[in-house]
Amino acid sequence: MKYMALIYVDPANMSQPDSPEFGKMMTGYQMANETYHRDGVWVAGDALLPTSTATTVRVRNGKTESMDGPFAETKEQLGGYYIFDCASLDDAIRYAAMIPGAASGAVEIRPIMVFDR
Repeated sequence: MKYMALIYVDPANMSQPDSPEFGKMMTGYQMANETYHRDGVWVAGDALLPTSTATTVRVRNGKTESMDGPFAETKEQLGGYYIFDCASLDDAIRYAAMIPGAASGAVEIRPIMVFDR
């Protein structure tokens, strides 16, 4: 089954790119990525640009509306994601716990719905 791990972070607590903490965090991501590839669970994963770059789209009464920014104001914001192909939720939880963002933010795991095509 495929699972999406949504990484939520508080931008106020994020390390600056030129800091030692940032380097340590990136090393953690590199180690996690190597494990995902080695174990064959990697499907996809990327970081997202800040919510200040987001555009929210709605269609109302047949008219497309777009506005800058995220839909909701929240303390923690979606900062990136992974998609894992795991045998069980327990495996997905184990891999999600390796994501450095889980230590200071949260990682939400959701099974990906498969539609018959």
